[in-house]
Amino acid sequence: MSGAYITLSYGDLALASTLVWVNAGLSVWLGLAIERRLIIAALRMIVQLLLMGWVLAALFSWVSPLASGLAALGMVCFAGYEASSRQQRPFGGVWSYGLGTGSILMSTVLVTLFALGGALRPDPWYDPRYAIPLLGMILGNTMTGVSLGLNALSSGLVNRRAAVEARLMLGYDRRAALMPVIREALVSALMPIINTMSACGVVALPGMMTGQILGGVPPVQAVKYQILILFLVAGGTGIGSLAAVMGGAWRLTDARHRLRLDHLAAR
Repeated sequence: MSGAYITLSYGDLALASTLVWVNAGLSVWLGLAIERRLIIAALRMIVQLLLMGWVLAALFSWVSPLASGLAALGMVCFAGYEASSRQQRPFGGVWSYGLGTGSILMSTVLVTLFALGGALRPDPWYDPRYAIPLLGMILGNTMTGVSLGLNALSSGLVNRRAAVEARLMLGYDRRAALMPVIREALVSALMPIINTMSACGVVALPGMMTGQILGGVPPVQAVKYQILILFLVAGGTGIGSLAAVMGGAWRLTDARHRLRLDHLAAR
């Protein structure tokens, strides 16, 4: 024991990693063919978290707005890359990366600043001990929402092209013609956070709340922090997904109210 929390060694982590190897073995046994991706994902997770641990240690000692801003920008850029790489029908050109990244950047920065200036109010407001973990939690969920929303939009327009073009020929403007697909895309984007909030507490104890309790924080205070985080995550996901889906709908039409699926990259 060290203070109020349990200190983990690398041996403890190696022991826990056997569960991943068990999953890889099951994949080989059942012919799922995902063992390689599973192991690579685990290795990426280890490297990324260790690097982030060292970066956070440096940021906590510097307490510099420039350093915090650069770290946040790097996180957003990586999230944008992950969101664009998950698209079955990506946008062509710079839109493939720019649309998702721009939406994620706008929503996460707005919501993070809202939290730092409102509920949390650290001194200084850019204190990386608060700003970076908070940004990371909002960023990860917003990335998922934006990725799901854009994927549902492009796939929906491809699959329902005839219906959308029929509405356009009947005189609907592009917003009205695409609205059924836009609604479905936004529902897909928001469903993960809705499910998380619905099951939180009774079915599952969220990671942040669990970590705080293991770290010695009183359970009631940990619950308050978790509620705050879920509100912020829901806001960031909603704003980012709306911006991405509406931006995508605008890109896949033109001023003459035509459907422009040629703006999607070739599969």
